[in-house]
Amino acid sequence: MTVSPDPTTAAPRSAALPVRPELAGEAPYGAPQLDVPVLLNVNENPYPPSPEVVREIADAVAGAAHGLNRYPDREFLDLRADLADYLAVESGVRLPAEQIWAANGSNEVMLHLLQGFGGPGRTAVSFAPTYSMYPEYARDTHTRWIAGRRTEDFDIDPAEARGLLAREAPSVVLLTSPNNPTGTALALDTVREVLDAAAEVPGGCVVVVDEAYGEFRRDGVPSALTLLAEYPHLAVSRTMSKAFGLAGARIGYLAGSRELVDVLRIVRLPYHLSAVTQATARAALRHSAELMAQVGSLRAERDALVDWLRAQGHRVADSDANFVLFGTFPDRHAVWQGLLDRGVLIREVGPEGWLRVSVGTPQETAAFKAALSEVVGQ
Repeated sequence: MTVSPDPTTAAPRSAALPVRPELAGEAPYGAPQLDVPVLLNVNENPYPPSPEVVREIADAVAGAAHGLNRYPDREFLDLRADLADYLAVESGVRLPAEQIWAANGSNEVMLHLLQGFGGPGRTAVSFAPTYSMYPEYARDTHTRWIAGRRTEDFDIDPAEARGLLAREAPSVVLLTSPNNPTGTALALDTVREVLDAAAEVPGGCVVVVDEAYGEFRRDGVPSALTLLAEYPHLAVSRTMSKAFGLAGARIGYLAGSRELVDVLRIVRLPYHLSAVTQATARAALRHSAELMAQVGSLRAERDALVDWLRAQGHRVADSDANFVLFGTFPDRHAVWQGLLDRGVLIREVGPEGWLRVSVGTPQETAAFKAALSEVVGQ
């Protein structure tokens, strides 16, 4: 009688995994997730949705739950129309629903863009320092990655940008405005210069302006959405994670020409936006006026924090986002650790010597100020 080996005690077989070479030794993306009293490290909105918004989302999700045996609306035109209505109020730009796209966070929107316009033999360009996920999108889509440099004050020199595009002939250019991790916004004239240079790239080039923090821009700073009618190769991405306080819902979206959006419809996975996600987003959008009022208070808190940091003698980048980049420190990690030891978590990211702090509630900001004063005063 043959006795089969016990699968719970059998030694595992030895076999190599065929990992792609460019993934060997890589670590997953992630910011520290630590249980401390004051979390100011990942640019979240510090205010949760109001009880009224929570109730409406819950009701909408309950309604969607009755139909979860069916696939969700693949084209989600109702949600796209709601997003278009919101942008018309927020930025003064009216677009049809067909010029809006949405996905599971702006990360997936960016991945769709690189799937549609990047790929083997193609190049994506951005200007460092900027969002650390961009080269990972390029890597994951077999797109060559080139990073130009920003100026000393974290701007983009139009002449250098033109030269870079002429040399590298990218199919995708990623501009972040307001930029992460610096918080600085690009002038529309600079964006125009890049768009004009991209129009001269043989074979075509899509310019993506990532406005994940667009709602936090200061008065008088326009959105790149105002350029969409002139430039069919422009895409402007947004998210509901920041201003709407819906980081946990994972809803990002994009505005662009119909032709550009149609390419994204080709590369997306079938039924990629769940019925629950669609219901959540539409319920939140019905309360956009309330949420935008909250954004105003966060902008004021940010501006006050910038003034305070400068008064303490720190160098601070101009910020149009819900975070502030400040420095510079000979040993920034020691400052970061000192804050953590006092229960305040911020982000050690960006250029050497700089640190980034998200705008929190007044109580969280006060805790940060007290902790920083102790650490740098030692």
